[in-house]
Amino acid sequence: MVDVTAPTPLQIRQKSRTWAVVLAACTGQFLVILDVSVVNVALPSMRSDLGLSAGQLQWVLNAYAIAFAGFMLLGGRAADIYGRKRMFLVGLGLFTAASLAGGFAQEGWQLLAARAAQGLGAAVLSPATLTLLTAAVPEGPARTRAIGTWMAVGAGGGAAGGLVGGVLTDLLSWRWVLLINVPFGVLVLIGATVWLAESRAGGRHRIDLLGAVLVTVGLATVSYGIVQTEQEGWTAAATLVPLLGGVALLALFVLVEARTAVPLMPLRVLGTRAVAAANVAMIVMGSATFSMWYFMTVYAQSVLDYTPMQAGLALMPTSMAVVLGSTFAPRIMARVGAKNLVLIGLAITATGFGWQSTMSADGSYLTSICGPGILMMAGAGFASTPLASLATSGAASGDAGLVSGLVNTSRTMGGALGLAVLSTVAAARTGGGTGAEELTAGFALAFRTAGTVLLGGLLLMALWLPRHRSSRSGRSGPSATSSPSATSSPSSTSTPSRAGSPSGVSSPSGD
Repeated sequence: MVDVTAPTPLQIRQKSRTWAVVLAACTGQFLVILDVSVVNVALPSMRSDLGLSAGQLQWVLNAYAIAFAGFMLLGGRAADIYGRKRMFLVGLGLFTAASLAGGFAQEGWQLLAARAAQGLGAAVLSPATLTLLTAAVPEGPARTRAIGTWMAVGAGGGAAGGLVGGVLTDLLSWRWVLLINVPFGVLVLIGATVWLAESRAGGRHRIDLLGAVLVTVGLATVSYGIVQTEQEGWTAAATLVPLLGGVALLALFVLVEARTAVPLMPLRVLGTRAVAAANVAMIVMGSATFSMWYFMTVYAQSVLDYTPMQAGLALMPTSMAVVLGSTFAPRIMARVGAKNLVLIGLAITATGFGWQSTMSADGSYLTSICGPGILMMAGAGFASTPLASLATSGAASGDAGLVSGLVNTSRTMGGALGLAVLSTVAAARTGGGTGAEELTAGFALAFRTAGTVLLGGLLLMALWLPRHRSSRSGRSGPSATSSPSATSSPSSTSTPSRAGSPSGVSSPSGD
């Protein structure tokens, strides 16, 4: 008698191929998220080795973030049009090659160029990881488990980044925070070439390359103009030209999106109150939280004299706080409602920033790093999930994936612009001083400014965000995860919030 319950050879091969897809997708996402946080603790070493200025140092982060966010929606559409496997290989290949180039950089500009290329590779790779996974795993419990694994691995990459970066910088050199990507990237490239099957969505025959270039170059130019204020002031031509030029490019982007047949970001989605409000809130959150990692890392090493490994260990509780906040947010949201949880999260985050602004040059670990860091990131974790749920529930059913990508783009772009502004604020306060007291005073003012922005965002969201029933809000995120629209949308992407944090990992609905 034949045992009909025993898996057939075909089923075994299909299951093996499915888990190969899950493994490739998770590894790719792990590398992308890891690279947001792993660089932070290596920044002082990069600065001393390559002779980077303070402005160049923040561009080590901004070059990656701006390229990542600016081309992310384009990467998602390219995966649907040209094939998910093909774009996965292209994105991972570019990311790996750029990591190799950055690891061997001999000049500051070479490192910045490599980081921008890494961001572009990540923008192609990250959406392809998710679309490959959802295309390979049938809708239902299996897909939910696969996406849960993908989210957990990404969050682990963010949380582990500080420690991994510290260990590599201390034991080897800062170059290994980039070179570590190369062997893993090569192995995944080989495995993906053999095991992954090609898939693509029909119906699209062109992509909005002009829109992606305009929004990315526009935001990068605005960021450069803001950075110039540190040395040139707000009225100098070196500041005004890039600022006005960047604004003009962004205005041209809006015009192009309104007129093109297949826009990168259809403007109609911003006509929905929930979508518009949630994206503004994500910009505000990203502008504060992304900068936090930069300032805390430099403060720990340049003021408190932590080694890179000690700095990585010191920030581990902060990294875990955002993971735990995001994990418990859906349960709390079901009880208090999405809008209320957003306001609670923003209030907790602003409190953490206020506490951090009391930092001193001889502060203790518990009161100057650990305590305020946990508050800042736990609050961010609480707020991000309901914001994504509100945005998705307010969008048309066919726009869930697009809105998810837009929310993640807003958070990452907000982080890049926020870092540029707050670094200028800190530099203005230090007045060119490099002593511990001067640096601390500048960092404290940056945290105070960010806390004030968060309080303004809290008041704005209290008035602007629509109030949905908690049951709907609690379901909207996961439903978008498994809905056909979220799966097949070319913008069904997920990134680090990191812009806002290293461990900010989103589901297809942005959760």
